[in-house]
Amino acid sequence: MRCLLLPLLLLAQDPQEGLRPTGQEAQEAALPSASLGFVSKRQVYQWDRIIPLDLSVDGLQVKSIFFNTRRIVKGPLRGAKFGTRARIEVVNTSNQSKNTGFAVAVFDEKDNLLGVASGGNIFGVVKSGKTTTFDLNFSQVKERLQRGGYFVISVELIN
Repeated sequence: MRCLLLPLLLLAQDPQEGLRPTGQEAQEAALPSASLGFVSKRQVYQWDRIIPLDLSVDGLQVKSIFFNTRRIVKGPLRGAKFGTRARIEVVNTSNQSKNTGFAVAVFDEKDNLLGVASGGNIFGVVKSGKTTTFDLNFSQVKERLQRGGYFVISVELIN
């Protein structure tokens, strides 16, 4: 049986393997053919405070971001923590719906990475003229987020 698998695997290999471009050529070839809107910005970090942002890409304006730990405020589990988030508020000022993706990375003053969150539209879009908020979840590496010094936010419009 093993004798038959090896020739089949060899036949299934791409004959161009090893002839593909490397370095800059490979990076350019990997980019999507359609132009996607993209913007990224570094900003001073604050925990549990609304941070105004002046960030825009193709008519999608990122108005603010807020970092905190979610807590239950009512009921028998009142005060319980259930996640750490970056809450982003956006306004679509264009006349087209937008499908968005976000990434946020938090660093301390010594440039140590303290946490990363990402997210965006799962179903639907941000309709023209509408304001929407997105909750991006930090998971696993998040315990030092309150010590952040700055963050980097990236916004990408998805086709």
